Amino acid sequence: MDARQLEYFLAIVEHGGFSKAAAALHVAQPSLSQAMATLEADLGVALFHRVGRGVVLSEAGAELLEPSRRVLRDLAAVRDTAAGLAGLHGGTVEVATMPSPGIEPLTTLIHRFAELHPSVTVSTQAAFTPDEVVSLVRSGACELGLLGSASPVNPSGLDVLHVEDQPFVVVAAPGGAIEDGVTIRPADLAGQKLIASRTGSLMRSIVDDITATAGGSRTQIVTVVDHRTSILPLALTGVGVAVLPSSWTRLARRCGAAVAPLEPTAQLHVTMVSLPAHLTPAARAFLSLTGSLAARRLRDTTSSG
Repeated sequence: MDARQLEYFLAIVEHGGFSKAAAALHVAQPSLSQAMATLEADLGVALFHRVGRGVVLSEAGAELLEPSRRVLRDLAAVRDTAAGLAGLHGGTVEVATMPSPGIEPLTTLIHRFAELHPSVTVSTQAAFTPDEVVSLVRSGACELGLLGSASPVNPSGLDVLHVEDQPFVVVAAPGGAIEDGVTIRPADLAGQKLIASRTGSLMRSIVDDITATAGGSRTQIVTVVDHRTSILPLALTGVGVAVLPSSWTRLARRCGAAVAPLEPTAQLHVTMVSLPAHLTPAARAFLSLTGSLAARRLRDTTSSG
């Protein structure tokens, strides 16, 4: 077994088949097929089931995914260390992130990280629930995961770094009943049309509480969206008002929206999770930067309180 075989194996999984993997790797498909046949013979198990013109992972193949990713990442870490002990030279940090933490603090983190390590690429992968983020990190698909949850998380087997708590705000088109910067209460939204995410999210539970508090039928959900990136554009067009974590505040105001603090409100707990080992130097640097940001925001919160 060698690293090239593991790289080919992962490429077949990630690209959904031999032909697409061969094209992505710029190798001939027969060479790729031969490498996999040799790997399967060495291991004594089939890694894929051939179904029609495609392939699906066998049970043994699924078990090999995480170890393969770790081996290749460890080899990359060795190369990174050998390339320059004094600093980071190239490489990629892979971060799984949910939508709201992906607006902030991820924007601040990437901006600062790019200043410190301009030759390193930060690659983000979308996830929509805390469980998805945890799964991507546990499997080795991503080294780091940034999530937002209704309550603090403590997934077994992962290191957990609390980054910040984000209160929720009301975002609306300018010129309406919502005044920018003026705190409002749920009852103040009586008669408003609301934009909501699907049932099950913290944002949706807050919207449901508002409709119950602010006047029943006079306050209604006018649209439900799966993609939270659609919420701000909908609010700007005046379709309705939205309840979003405060991470959206700066972007919303730059787009011309009115943003009002909501009291009382829940808090979105923003957390970074990582495996306790097998981090590349670039990922360790990104995690360290996140820790510094978390400490600074905690000091700011404490001093303002």
